[in-house]
Amino acid sequence: MTEIAYTPQITRLGLSANSPDPLQHVRKNLPETFPTRVEFLRNLREVNYFSQVFGSVRLRRYQLEAANAIVNSVLRQQGLSIVVMFPRQSGKNMLQAQLEVYLMALLGRQGAEMVKLSPTYQPQCLNAMRRLETALQANYLTHDQWHKNAGNHYRFKNAHLTFLSAAAGSNIVGATASTLLQLDEAQDIGIEKYDKQIAPMAASTNATRVFWGTAWTGQTLLARELRAARQAEARDGIRRVFHMTAEQVRAEVPAYGHFVDEQVARLGRSHPMVRSQFFSEEIDFASGLFTPARLSLVQGNHPPQTSPEPGKIYAMLVDLAGEDEQVRQGSFTGEASESLANPNRDATAVTIVEVDLSLMDEVLPGKPRYRVVQRYLWQGEKHSTLYQRLYHLAQHWGVEKMVVDSSGVGAGVCSFLRDRLGNCVIPLTFNRQVKSKLGWGFLAVIDTGRFQDFRSTHNSYSESALVNPLAWQMMNEQERLQALFQRQLQAVSCEASIGPERWLKWSVPEGTADPLGGLLHDDLVISAAMTAILDEQEWHLSLPPQIIQASDPLKEMDGGF
Repeated sequence: MTEIAYTPQITRLGLSANSPDPLQHVRKNLPETFPTRVEFLRNLREVNYFSQVFGSVRLRRYQLEAANAIVNSVLRQQGLSIVVMFPRQSGKNMLQAQLEVYLMALLGRQGAEMVKLSPTYQPQCLNAMRRLETALQANYLTHDQWHKNAGNHYRFKNAHLTFLSAAAGSNIVGATASTLLQLDEAQDIGIEKYDKQIAPMAASTNATRVFWGTAWTGQTLLARELRAARQAEARDGIRRVFHMTAEQVRAEVPAYGHFVDEQVARLGRSHPMVRSQFFSEEIDFASGLFTPARLSLVQGNHPPQTSPEPGKIYAMLVDLAGEDEQVRQGSFTGEASESLANPNRDATAVTIVEVDLSLMDEVLPGKPRYRVVQRYLWQGEKHSTLYQRLYHLAQHWGVEKMVVDSSGVGAGVCSFLRDRLGNCVIPLTFNRQVKSKLGWGFLAVIDTGRFQDFRSTHNSYSESALVNPLAWQMMNEQERLQALFQRQLQAVSCEASIGPERWLKWSVPEGTADPLGGLLHDDLVISAAMTAILDEQEWHLSLPPQIIQASDPLKEMDGGF
């Protein structure tokens, strides 16, 4: 192929093979030398060299694999649905910006209509637009040559890119994506919103559709499109899925691996956020929040206590009776429930934990281990009586921190305790945000092995109780409450919202039957989960004073004599 014959192709990027030196401004970014100028210019039409030479950005191998598939589908008008699932902070957004600049430059003469949607306008759309503007300005070909209007529309010559919000109430009907339709964080975009309002944007030309995001549950739009793309791959052999994990990124970017190691140490490898955000694993909440594997992590090897030991730090976690079930659970819609409309809780649960600071290290600074040493469960007590009991318990154990449920009628008890005990009392008012945060935090404490229950001497308490009720009655109180706590954990069901908020709705469903009779609640579980609030506090390890022998300045002045 001669230079004259190849001129139409290379001029699509604004270059000319006949120019004396079309690359005089970008020589500092040139890759390895090519045999001829035409050969070099031909390679500039590839997204990797385009980004490196004109944008000063070197794409990683796993980024290039996805970019090339998207470019091929656009230029060959294949109309593929491509799914790109990268771990969090592994370069997804940077790749998007470079790909958008490349397509705008490549298709600037012939024209292009591209649309990109994010779950929210602020901050996600705004952040995406800011990244595009930075990439356009940094690129030699597009610097000061692009235009922005209407706040969300970008143009380079005849190539157009529009940013839209895919939030549930956004008005986006009528937009057209004849060249490329992108959905960023697709796991947070509603399926109904996509099917009714977004998918038709690409219908007239069967434009390429790209679903970017990270794993979440199997019920998200991203998960649905991932399954469909894999089925299409099996039919025709064309790759559509680019599914990366933290370990694959680590192989190319070792520093990223160190970052992920810190997250695993902080939250635990089995934490849903770690599994989904960094290892691209779908989360199945249908099996319950506290799976058998997670329950095995809470088994400690220490005995229960009836009194504090000298030199140990203790905390008290109080879930007060009288709060309405619906107020605790909340809803994903944010609709308020009638406070105390159907009170079905008549038990106050108290968990005493030893706060063990001996394992705090550089990986988890300030994060202690919590050992359960005693539980209390009171039913039908007046709040005036509860106040006296809680106050004397706090005095008996010498607690350093005391987390108290201050929701509804519990606010009075919490206020009295705070007046008597001071700032060591931490009020906790429940709503859907607090309940969700408490659940995620409790999982982090468990999954990092920092919540430990005392050692039980009855490994088969459930079976024994069913066969011999008298044996159950003879069990001591602490083992009975521990057994109840474990049954409550096993009965907890959960649901995760679809959207960037990641609300976690979790509870023991109302009316859940206890295998040993009666109904199960989650009083003891809520009390234990308050360790997540302790995890937000500052803890300092007290060390005995040390004497450091300083040098004698007079001796130094005398030259050591």
